[in-house]
Amino acid sequence: MAKDKGVIKRVIVTPDKHAPIHDKAAINVVKKAIEIIKPDAYIDLGDLGEWASVSHWQWKRKKMPPLEYIIPRIDKDVKGVNELLDSIDESLDKANCKEKYLCGGNHDEWCNMFVDQHPYLPQYKFENSVDLKGRGYKYYPSDLEPKKWLKIGKLHYYHGHHKSGMHHAKAHLQLGANVMYGHHHGLQQASVTHIDGPKSAWSLGCLKDMSPEKNRWLGGKAINWAHAFAVVDYFRGGLFTVHIVQIINGKTSLWGELIDGNK
Repeated sequence: MAKDKGVIKRVIVTPDKHAPIHDKAAINVVKKAIEIIKPDAYIDLGDLGEWASVSHWQWKRKKMPPLEYIIPRIDKDVKGVNELLDSIDESLDKANCKEKYLCGGNHDEWCNMFVDQHPYLPQYKFENSVDLKGRGYKYYPSDLEPKKWLKIGKLHYYHGHHKSGMHHAKAHLQLGANVMYGHHHGLQQASVTHIDGPKSAWSLGCLKDMSPEKNRWLGGKAINWAHAFAVVDYFRGGLFTVHIVQIINGKTSLWGELIDGNK
């Protein structure tokens, strides 16, 4: 029906989940939205897992313990991340969405850093640990240069770690292209008009559990994080519109319908 009205491609984009500390109600909202919208494509912006077992920060100031201690913890993380991806893929299958992309995040990259140190354990590389190829995802690693990022139409997608600061959306405008990203966990948009037309950058928030109990490293500081996902509609010539769908207390509305992820 949408395509008859000029939309030639509809995409759902989701940000950082950090399984197994994802927000279950927010994920339920996304799953229900997928089944309602029936997108042509699905994009994951990375940090699919928290990967605490191989965390760059956990072992930064102390020696990593022996492998017999680490491996069971990694296996537990792998199980939790796969369970989340199984759940999302189940909704994508119901929606008959076969075009799937994943842009690797800095947390996901920790798995690869672990394998760099232990090359005889390739099963723990990020893309192997969640079987991206077997699941049908096209994978864009986190270390790609900008010109190799995922691009659909006139919009680029990547994790979000190339620019930082309070006004990171504005900083992304320095790229001179439209870009959507995660990583920062907050909602931001910035736009500028170039000689060849307007360019915008969107920070898409996150889908992780934002409670203080699950984020003790913040030391109780206030955060500007938000749960959200995006629906991107494409028209002829690669043009597009972005619809940011914010999730508050596990609920949102979409196309006039209330979606309650707490049920």
